[in-house]
Amino acid sequence: MTLFYLLSTAAYSQSTSTDTITKMPPSFSAHTYTEVKGYTALVVPVYTFSNDGNTLNGKNNFVIGNAWGINIWKTKRFGYSFELAPFLKINSHESKVSNIMFHPGILYKLGHDYTFIGRIAYETSGRYGFTPIINKVVKRTGHNSFYVAVILPVRFGNNLAASIAPGFQLGIGF
Repeated sequence: MTLFYLLSTAAYSQSTSTDTITKMPPSFSAHTYTEVKGYTALVVPVYTFSNDGNTLNGKNNFVIGNAWGINIWKTKRFGYSFELAPFLKINSHESKVSNIMFHPGILYKLGHDYTFIGRIAYETSGRYGFTPIINKVVKRTGHNSFYVAVILPVRFGNNLAASIAPGFQLGIGF
């Protein structure tokens, strides 16, 4: 938590020094911040690495998440994000919501439509951890943006071994 706070403070202070927009008449103002954007996405972990055993998603169970979130951009480079993601576990015997994750984080635009997202994870399964994400906008329309992201969730807790589960996310921002 302390690391999250320090990183967000450092990123925000750096972005405000380079992103300050001088006051212009309203008719000439290009953009104002704070800006609020929403998104939804499908989250697919591909493989889980753990001392308890490695697993390919889809071998015994298929796990897929549906992330919903709000991004609050404080400047053109820095923002905060709040995400909620239920995960479904599907196999030949059943399908169920296996976990719901609260996933707040910080956003930092890297340029060329890439964004770094650093998130903290709290799961109803009793697991917790962090998720570094690299996000790339692949198509923009008038009001929406379509993106793909590479995720690297790292989880601890609930008397289970630590795990890393690389995957991807496909979504639409609005």
